[in-house]
Amino acid sequence: MLRCRAARRRAVATLVAAAAAVALPFVSHPASAADRPPFYEPPATLPARDGDVIRTERSVFYLDALKAFKVDADVHRIMYRSTDRLGKPIAVTGTVLVPRTPRPAPRPIVAFAPGTQGLADKCAPSLQMAAGTEYEALPVKGLLDEGYAVVVTDYQGLGTPGVHTYLNREVQGRTVLDSLRAAQRLTAAGLPAAGPVALYGYSQGGGAAASAAELAPTYAPELKIRGAVVGAAPAQLDKVADNTDGTAYSVFFNYSFSGFAAGYGIDTGPYLNAYGRHVTADLRDNLCTTQALGAYPFLQSRFLTANGRPLTERLRQAPWDAIVAEQRLGDRRPPMPVLVSHSTLDDVIPYELGRDLAADWCRRGATVKFSRNHVPGHIAAAAATSAEGVPWLADRFAGKTAPSTC
Repeated sequence: MLRCRAARRRAVATLVAAAAAVALPFVSHPASAADRPPFYEPPATLPARDGDVIRTERSVFYLDALKAFKVDADVHRIMYRSTDRLGKPIAVTGTVLVPRTPRPAPRPIVAFAPGTQGLADKCAPSLQMAAGTEYEALPVKGLLDEGYAVVVTDYQGLGTPGVHTYLNREVQGRTVLDSLRAAQRLTAAGLPAAGPVALYGYSQGGGAAASAAELAPTYAPELKIRGAVVGAAPAQLDKVADNTDGTAYSVFFNYSFSGFAAGYGIDTGPYLNAYGRHVTADLRDNLCTTQALGAYPFLQSRFLTANGRPLTERLRQAPWDAIVAEQRLGDRRPPMPVLVSHSTLDDVIPYELGRDLAADWCRRGATVKFSRNHVPGHIAAAAATSAEGVPWLADRFAGKTAPSTC
């Protein structure tokens, strides 16, 4: 019986992740609100504690833009307090989802750190999930189907005022950890205040989950994190930049440029020519990831700069070199078991980064299972992470000894 259940979980995970990976290129209709909805405007005064809920409202979760397939779950849009890179309180939005299927208490909560959404406010996962346009909808549903509650952060600046601080390590990790606190404190969700939780993310989400795992002992020591699934994490951003500039995924590099500037208070204007300022503003204000990939494929950063040199060269100069160095993952030991998954054929985030991240954590005494696969392409390889990650999480919640490849 147990083997059958495990096989069923693996089959469901594989189908869910594969469907998500196949669906990503075809999602083309982001949330369409022209102005920021009132819910996303933070109040003048924030609550006292990180993770405190500022406001909440009922929401929905659709799997498709036609809204034909509604997920059977209690869905709550939330705004909660977190802390930015400089220690300043900020308001962050997100979504808490609780499946309606019974599960023995305490129901686990999984913090799902979303992958690259874009920079525009309309790209916030909490808006796209309600609109049926979230490309990671099926992996989220796969976790709900296991009976877990799921909380999905919008990160800093997605939906809320300001530019999204894309790939800023510390604030990403904090918003993920505080989303778990918010889910536990959301009275309407009825979730245990001190129950088991876990972290899950792929790509940008893999980096955010990795950061949260590293920060947890000092930032959120009270959370009972049973494990972290880290897929294709961009652990060394200079190498990711070198690998993506001028490729089909070059907009990710531009996102990073804008995200670092937002996180560190840098004006990007002097670095860019007129076309570069146009492209950067368009990506920042108008396009979500799937539209951006179609609008600016094979974009070479040298055509955007004021001096005609690639932005990758700029990342090796002050102040950018120090900023990039601060984002490195692997320098801090996660206290919980970690599954690190990466494809040898990843065409966005080099395989070596996942391999080296696992090795760095092993050297620091962490319990790490490094799992490589050979799925071609970054998008499709998300399926492999989900197929292994979902049953791996089930074992962690069941209290089984975590495997290690260290």
